[in-house]
Amino acid sequence: MLRLAFVALIVVHGLIHLMGFAKSFGLAELAQLTQPIARPMGVLWLTAALAMLATAVALLVAPRWWWAVGAVAIVLSQVAIAGSWRDARFGTVANAIILAGVIYGGLDRGPRSLHAAYERGVARLPHAAPGPTLTEADLAPLPPPVQRYARQAGAVGRPRVHEFRVRWTGRIRADASSAWMPFVAEQHNTIEPARRLFMMDARMKGLPVAVLHAFAPEGATMRVKLLSAVSMVDAAGPALTRGETVTWFNDLCVLAPGALIASCITWTPIDDRAARAQVTLGANTVAAELRFDGDGRLIDFVSDDRGAASPDGKTFTVQRWSTPLTGYARVGPATVATHGEARWHPPTGAFAYGEFELRGLAYDAAAAA
Repeated sequence: MLRLAFVALIVVHGLIHLMGFAKSFGLAELAQLTQPIARPMGVLWLTAALAMLATAVALLVAPRWWWAVGAVAIVLSQVAIAGSWRDARFGTVANAIILAGVIYGGLDRGPRSLHAAYERGVARLPHAAPGPTLTEADLAPLPPPVQRYARQAGAVGRPRVHEFRVRWTGRIRADASSAWMPFVAEQHNTIEPARRLFMMDARMKGLPVAVLHAFAPEGATMRVKLLSAVSMVDAAGPALTRGETVTWFNDLCVLAPGALIASCITWTPIDDRAARAQVTLGANTVAAELRFDGDGRLIDFVSDDRGAASPDGKTFTVQRWSTPLTGYARVGPATVATHGEARWHPPTGAFAYGEFELRGLAYDAAAAA
């Protein structure tokens, strides 16, 4: 609603500029404009109006660059206002409000923003042509419940997955007593080589928070910024990289079941509804237990190799981590869970700190588009 109200302000402000153009060319009698406006200034009023309307459109359809268009519009508008200051000075208030939005937009989407870092990271990811078709013979080395899971996902007979792109909505919180924060998120993963980029936009007490996770076996980072300006977390190091190795593998299990034949995974059968996996990426070997229902669907992923970050991201406390899954449906190329939780299991009792709703999933060529 705030976004729409801001767009409405820009549109109304832009339309008001047309009054200056109309007066200068004698298109309307406007008693509220007592000062004469020369035709060259009238053209400036029209240009400012068009720039404001372009800003509103860009905010809706091109959020990456709307702030740059808005900056130009503000300059044009304020020069026009200065030429008719006595009549138009109150337009400066609207320009000041729009300027605040433009500054935030530059911080949030400009070249030094986390969003821009995410886009650059995605652009650098290695892309590959679709792999050979996944066959029953490829699944044969896997434990029986993992084989059934890949089949029910629809992976057999499709090209092997090299990369995938995902869209999420949901809510997240810091601990069991914290308030929930709604979020939208996008991520892009590759399998060989292993990479993961996760970009989240959340709301903390109504204020925007940007979160960027970047993972490679050589190192991972996690950055959090309030208002896209104030750094809250800037984490890196071996503990984070180990934890993000678990997260990368969890992504494969939840979103790309056909990729569970990857050479970095070693499987150990447990029973007809569970299997244990070890994943080795770089210096880290992590493990998880996968649990399935009678229909072959993954219903939980449990690992003891992931650490919960302190509020400042400086320290990590290793504890059990799980992601129970529900709501299976066809999403894009696969039948996967559409609802998941992320849970910590501290000695004081397990709690969910994240709830995720799957909104989009694409593999390989579609993911790279």
